[in-house]
Parts: sequence; structure tokens; C-alpha cells
Amino acid sequence: MSKFWAYLKTNSFRNNFLAAIGSVVLILLIAYFSLGYYTRHGEGAPVPKLKGLSIERASDMLSQQGFKYQVDSVYVLDQAPGTVIEQDPDAGTNVKSGRTIYLTVVTRLAPNIALPDISQSTYREAIATLTNFGLKIGDTTYRSDIARDRILEIRFGGQVIKPGTKLPKGSKIDLVLGDGAGASEVNIPDLVNLDLDAAKFSIKGAGLTIGTITYQGAISDSTNLVVVSQFPAKTDSLSKTSIGTRINLTVSQGKKTDEQQPQQ
Repeated sequence: MSKFWAYLKTNSFRNNFLAAIGSVVLILLIAYFSLGYYTRHGEGAPVPKLKGLSIERASDMLSQQGFKYQVDSVYVLDQAPGTVIEQDPDAGTNVKSGRTIYLTVVTRLAPNIALPDISQSTYREAIATLTNFGLKIGDTTYRSDIARDRILEIRFGGQVIKPGTKLPKGSKIDLVLGDGAGASEVNIPDLVNLDLDAAKFSIKGAGLTIGTITYQGAISDSTNLVVVSQFPAKTDSLSKTSIGTRINLTVSQGKKTDEQQPQQ
């Protein structure tokens, strides 16, 4: 052990130790500068700012500066179609000539979505639901109904549409709401032996709402259906109901069995 400590104090050990350290430092310096030269560190051109430009303008700029590009598309509500909304690398980043720049562009075609069921929702609930589905509220009108601000009808392009109807994302739909006139009462129409279309017409004409339609027996011709019962029904003790009340119908196949008496 004493010889080992004596060796550590010799000039030979000191020279060998310093030479080893110098060799390691030299190797590290050579590797560093070689890597910088190989990768052309610090060379290249800054990526131009492409966000907000049209894809045509952005592609021209990249081609002129020797960059390649790859485009991905996404639909964004209230953004102009064909606009660049994301880029990678970011603007100002130095990259080599020929580098691929990745662009995200707003698609020109809105995807179709299914209209959600908001038929029993309030106006506030409908706004939240439609917004989540990427739809907009257009005009709102009111009609007699016992529940204020309840959704009675949904219209698109002037036509009544049902839940599940496919619409382009971002479409504006119009809503018909109840006005809350529940204190008003109307006569309950007698719908038994009327064909289904005539019964629906009578219900709407009376300021009432078509409820559930139940089909009784085998149905072979959907255009020839007759009402066999209704609820609520007109009786000696019940002749009026509130505006907007839902009238449920039971229908069966066949023609009217009795002559309809004139309404008084």
C-alpha cells in the first residue's frame, strides 16, 4: 500500500493522469464540433408565420422557401374554410431547407350531425344542448301551450324537423316555444271515428298537442287509420281542458264505422 501512495506522488503518474484528462476533453470537443458540422447546427431558415393565411397562400410561401408541407383538416365553427389555424414547427423556428411543415386547415365541408331530441326541453336547456352539438339558434316564435318556453317545434329552412334529422354542423334552426297560457281552456274535440289526419288537424286547431299514438291490431295501410279512442275524452263531466294539453290517440285499420255527426 505504501508503494501505491508513493507512486501517486511521482511525476510519471501526474503526467499520465493529465494526459488522460486531456485526451477525454479532446475527444469531447471533437465530437461536439463534428456533430455541429454534421447537422449544420445553426444553419437553415426561419419558418414563416402561416396561421391565419389561406392554404393556397401558405403553400405558395412554403414552396418558394424550399419547404415541404403536409395538411390535416378539421372543422371549426365560425372559422373561414381553407384557413390555416395551426402550424408545426412554430413561426420563427430555424429549420433546414426541405423540412416538412405540418399545417392544420379548416375544412370547407361541415360534417353532418344528428339533431338531438329537445322536444320536451326548455329554451335554456335547448340552447345548451344545441350549442354542444355545434348548432345555432335562429328565430324563435311563440304558440299557446301550458308550459312557458317549452320547445313545441323545431324548424330548419321553414320545415318542421324531427330528432335524428341530419344537419350540417353550424346550421341555424328555428324554435317554436310555448307561451305559458295555461289558464285558458278549450273544448275537448270528439275524435273517435275520425281518420288520423283529420284528428291531428282537429287537435292542432283546438290549441292542443298531439300526444302518443297507439296502434291497435294489424296495420296494412298506414294511410287508412281511424281513431277508436282518445285520452282525455269528452264526457258529461269533462268537456274542457287547458290549452296545450296532450291528446293521446288509439287508432286501428279500417274506414269510419259510423257517420260523423256535425259538430255543434
